[in-house]
Amino acid sequence: MPVKITIELPEEAFSATRSTPEEFAQKLRIAAAVKWYEVGMLSQGKAAAIAGLNRHEFLQALANLGVSPFQATITDLEAEMGR
Repeated sequence: MPVKITIELPEEAFSATRSTPEEFAQKLRIAAAVKWYEVGMLSQGKAAAIAGLNRHEFLQALANLGVSPFQATITDLEAEMGR
């Protein structure tokens, strides 16, 4: 079941992003989900769900924000190669 969260923002937040409050809220959800995915807190599926997007749309959001869809680190890759 969805939970509603209320936050207070200055009016300038909407004009700065040229967004309505509803559009801003969606952009905020996407930005948070992308960042949490980027730092490894969420899987792609969970991040997409938090963002309110399907997997394809989430991958596009990652590209739009310059975030790689791959979470493997150098250590992960070296371990897979047997080093």
